[in-house]
Amino acid sequence: MAETARQGAMSIDVEDWFHVENLKRVVPRGTWAERELRVERNTDLMLGMLDEHGAHATFFVLGWVAERCPSLLERIAAGGHEIASHGYGHDLLGDLTPDEFRADVTRSKALLEDRAGRAVRGYRAPSFSITDWAIPILRNLGFEYDSSVFPTLAHDRYGRLPGIAAGKPTVELAPGFHEVCISCLPLGSRGLPWGGGGYFRLLPYAVFRRGVARIQASGVPYVFYIHPWELDPGQPRVDGLARSHRFRHYVGLERAEARWGSLLRDFRWTTVADVLAGSLRREH
Repeated sequence: MAETARQGAMSIDVEDWFHVENLKRVVPRGTWAERELRVERNTDLMLGMLDEHGAHATFFVLGWVAERCPSLLERIAAGGHEIASHGYGHDLLGDLTPDEFRADVTRSKALLEDRAGRAVRGYRAPSFSITDWAIPILRNLGFEYDSSVFPTLAHDRYGRLPGIAAGKPTVELAPGFHEVCISCLPLGSRGLPWGGGGYFRLLPYAVFRRGVARIQASGVPYVFYIHPWELDPGQPRVDGLARSHRFRHYVGLERAEARWGSLLRDFRWTTVADVLAGSLRREH
């Protein structure tokens, strides 16, 4: 039975198995078109599970995927879910100039809005690689929020924004523009990662569930993220990965679908935009 606490934000970063940063060195961008496309069926599986549990989510869709799976955007929108941008080419922001970033996000936003027939309000940086110079660009392009900050302990890819702490997950960065952080268990100004990904696949589910309940009981919004490839233990295996990258990518794939189903059952879920709107109402 779902918890009676306020709804959490369920977010899904729609990219395929070969887009992942952990595989970048052994799956060059020039080979993407040759790889087996599995994202559409995996996302359809997630849409069915969300519908089964009466849950809604924000889908941060990679433009590269939207271009090749146009009907997938229609099915996401038809399910009452929010469509947001994950950029176009899954480049870390540290690898882009501001002009390259603007072009990437402009291309993504236009593509998503054309295919989905609705405005795109939210953005999430690939691998949470947000940086402060990107915020004015996002505002200028008409975005209303970013959800890329993971206010956790040091990580080799995660970006940082000034003034963000684990205990305050929604922050107004500029008039009318907010950051919606991925959830952590507070530990000083930072926190223990408790918002999904490999952490969700590695920790015992009962332990993870207690952490989610603790965050919700504190009165702050809870924000979870996951990728379609995480529910796909049959995805191709590639050779040549560093041991740490292999572990990060493949740990717990065989149990992720069942765990995610339990999470959908055990809590109430809505979109990032809805959680942000609720947080703003409570503040005013």
